[in-house]
Amino acid sequence: MTIRVLIADDQAMIRGSFAVLLNAQPDIEVVGEADNGAEAVRQVAERAPDVVLMDIRMPELDGLEATRRITGSGSLTKILMLTTFDLDEYVYEALRAGASGFLLKDSSAHELAAAVRTIATGGALLAPTVTKRLIEEFSKRGAPRVPRRDRVADLTERETEVLCLIAQGLSNAELAEQLVIAEQTVKTHVGRILVKLQLRDRTQAAVYAYEAGLVVAGE
Repeated sequence: MTIRVLIADDQAMIRGSFAVLLNAQPDIEVVGEADNGAEAVRQVAERAPDVVLMDIRMPELDGLEATRRITGSGSLTKILMLTTFDLDEYVYEALRAGASGFLLKDSSAHELAAAVRTIATGGALLAPTVTKRLIEEFSKRGAPRVPRRDRVADLTERETEVLCLIAQGLSNAELAEQLVIAEQTVKTHVGRILVKLQLRDRTQAAVYAYEAGLVVAGE
């Protein structure tokens, strides 16, 4: 299956270089480019790409608001935020807005293609430094002191346990090892969690777990 990508960045050089790198991949096709957030929202509605490479800072409409509008419209398009710094001050807000991950603009061609594939298949793309930033933001803003179990009432005990481990950044293989279950069983649990909580992907599951107080920053 070919992964259809839209590149949204106000710098023509970055759009062009990313397009060349991605179009060189046998399973990825760049279907459009946008130089501002408003144009990105319009093209997502028209072209329905699988993934948008979204710059955070753009004219007319920034990447955060463009992401909110895209995810809020019910679109299945995944958003991969582009940033110059791995500790960008907008990391938390972008995740809240519905972004599925982050990618540094100086990433290699291999990292870029791998990131697009990960996001397209519903995986999480949070580097350790970004995960640390997410935790720091929750600490500053104040996560619930008492876990909001009502927010995960539909989950089984095992699914709740898996959700907490997702929020700690564990991969499926690491989850399987820690819980002593098959990796395919982990995938089944993750899929059910996303459906029951109506979440887009693992990244949103991690945010949800923190906001519900199931995982406490610093522990």
